[in-house]
Amino acid sequence: MEIIKVNELLSAAWLAAILPILVASIPWRFSFLYGPILSVAKRGKTLRSSNSQKFTIPQRFFLHFYVVGVVWTTFLLAMTWFYGYAYHKMVPVGSDSLHFSTVANHLTGGSHMHKSQTSVGEHGYRVWRSVFLLMLMEIQVLRRLYESIYVFNYSPSARMHICGYLTGVVFYTAAPLSLCSVCAPEVFNFAIHHVAEFIDKGWDKMLIRGPISEIDWLIYVQPLTALEWLQWIGAAIFIWGWIHQRRCHAILGSLRKQKEQSDKYVIPYGDWFRFVSSPHYLAEIVIYGGLVFASGGSDLTIWLLFGFVVANLTFAAAETHKWYIEKFTKYPTERCAIIPFVY
Repeated sequence: MEIIKVNELLSAAWLAAILPILVASIPWRFSFLYGPILSVAKRGKTLRSSNSQKFTIPQRFFLHFYVVGVVWTTFLLAMTWFYGYAYHKMVPVGSDSLHFSTVANHLTGGSHMHKSQTSVGEHGYRVWRSVFLLMLMEIQVLRRLYESIYVFNYSPSARMHICGYLTGVVFYTAAPLSLCSVCAPEVFNFAIHHVAEFIDKGWDKMLIRGPISEIDWLIYVQPLTALEWLQWIGAAIFIWGWIHQRRCHAILGSLRKQKEQSDKYVIPYGDWFRFVSSPHYLAEIVIYGGLVFASGGSDLTIWLLFGFVVANLTFAAAETHKWYIEKFTKYPTERCAIIPFVY
């Protein structure tokens, strides 16, 4: 029986999510999808100004996105890292002395069924590239979890649509999986095989043997040094967006504290707010653009993940920009919605 490829399923899912947003974004609002997509995208201040708040939940449930994201990304990172370690022990990164299927079958207890023509060296590099991408994603979801608890003080009246909530939960499940989709099947088989082996034979047969103090931790990070310049430039782009998003979230968080005292919305200033109305969305796009760059740009699934982020946040930013203009008569005219000097 032909195994369904995880990356193909994810690609189809991202494409199915992107298309309705693109159709809903047709100019002049002729799109029949505009209303439904808008009702799902609205939250907080933009939803409060709406006449209907049916099927909504508290916006503070944003926290659930990042709990899911941290738990799932940590699991995928750990499993992929251990798989990469075992792979590297058999065949160091860059070696082509064996075929990928031979190594994968050994590591997964013979459960690997892909008929790949990829060399072991090339596939080993892809595995460690996935580890690197998941490390970056872990940094992102950990900060977002921290901000949801300590930075954003959501008003009790702030709401979000239940479909928007479900979209967020699905996103933070599918996004980390997309970053390691090229090796996800064998990683899961590897995990299942070693759990079964542990239950059957005990600790001595596990990947890590002996006391923790005797483990050579350098072996676990050494393959990362074999990554190419694309990964490190992508990481630099990621960190650039990450820093600016943190700053913009801090600005928005401080405004929410001020609103508690005066019960009035104010115009945010500082950092990328000089250029756009939703700089935290712009920073998110930069962050995922960094992930695309770090992936090497050859993975369609990650490109489609990036496409969804761009489409979704651009649509939401347009509505936020519209709200600001309607709310404040002296709103800075030089600000665009999300792309400086363009849109």
